[in-house]
Amino acid sequence: MNILIEQARIIDPSQQLDKVSNLYISRGHVMAISDQTPEGFIADQVINAKGKWLIPGLVDMRARLGEPGKKFAGSIASETKAAVAGGITSLCCPPDTDPVTDTQAVAELIQRRGRQAATAFVLPTGALTKGLEGKLLSNMHSLKQGGCVALSQANQPVENPLVMKNALDYASSQDLLVILRCEDQELKNNGVAHAGMVSTRLGLPNIPTSAETIALARDLILVEESGVRAHFSQLSCARSVEMIAQAKQRGLPITCDVAIHQLHLTEMDVMDFDPFTHVSPPLRSQADRDALRMGVKTGIIDAIVSDHTPLGRDDKALPFGESTPGISGLETLLALTLRLVEDGLIDLSQAIKLVSQQPADILGIHAGSLAVGYSADCVLIDPESYWTLDRKQMLSGGKNTPFNGWEFNAQVEMTLFQGRPVYRVNPV
Repeated sequence: MNILIEQARIIDPSQQLDKVSNLYISRGHVMAISDQTPEGFIADQVINAKGKWLIPGLVDMRARLGEPGKKFAGSIASETKAAVAGGITSLCCPPDTDPVTDTQAVAELIQRRGRQAATAFVLPTGALTKGLEGKLLSNMHSLKQGGCVALSQANQPVENPLVMKNALDYASSQDLLVILRCEDQELKNNGVAHAGMVSTRLGLPNIPTSAETIALARDLILVEESGVRAHFSQLSCARSVEMIAQAKQRGLPITCDVAIHQLHLTEMDVMDFDPFTHVSPPLRSQADRDALRMGVKTGIIDAIVSDHTPLGRDDKALPFGESTPGISGLETLLALTLRLVEDGLIDLSQAIKLVSQQPADILGIHAGSLAVGYSADCVLIDPESYWTLDRKQMLSGGKNTPFNGWEFNAQVEMTLFQGRPVYRVNPV
């Protein structure tokens, strides 16, 4: 199907493009961005996008999709629908599935379910160790052959430094990206909230920032020894940003990201014991949040992720400390990132780059761009449309969001995946 999207403000950081023009789509790929119709092009569908923004489909590096297993709510079918409603067309899911994504068969199953849903591109992350137990290395070569774009331990760090060293050496030999979430389990000590005045006042078991920074220091040393390409995920405190900046200055082959909720919420949002604000790593101090925002502004932080964790009602209908940590974040990733533009922290092009081109570059995938020949994964946004998030109206199988009732502007009007409209805000 040939589609013409005409008179849109096309914003594509990968091409340093920000202009009003037409986008031509043929056979599911971008054919041209031009004011002139390409020779031989006849549109089957014309979309009038005057006054609208057209951006590349977002790439989310960390989103749980509920399959396989019953640990999380929803399914690949439901969560990819929620993703495209938020403008996300490529998702990378961590390996803490059931069974764990530590075999080629599970990786291929996830991709097959993604193709059956035909709504967004689903990319599996393989487990660094068998069963995520941190003891025996997984068959990384097999996982790469099975389509895994990276390796990870999800939220279960490798405690044994020798196992970690061997894992990084093996991953380096396979030229595989390793995604690391740093947290020392002994220092975490079953804590549920940031070690600060709020956890003290509320009597909640706390998690010091050293639980992250000590683990980060160890992993940075091992990464430097192995030479592996490493991506540090979900930074949560100021000291981590400093350490990453110093490591980058030394030339380490590293990148990093932050979960979008860490850029808007702090430990103060936990004051009402709201289980929807129970996340891992925890919401930290305002000083930490400000440092993370500055890391985004200065480019130390390379990407923003949703850390989408869809949970059932019973998982959150518990006292704060007993509830399951996690936020359903697919449908708010773009809106909250654009809120950073409203706050004057970053400009529009940089915001889009953080959730499209740069995550795609880190993963080494052909996405996050509207360049000629790329899959026509794109998002049409109405910048003048104001909307309010209603938890009950969310498409995700998990309604666990602390942003219920927040007002946003710039609403996703349409999302195209491989040249097909897969989401419309008001379907006919």
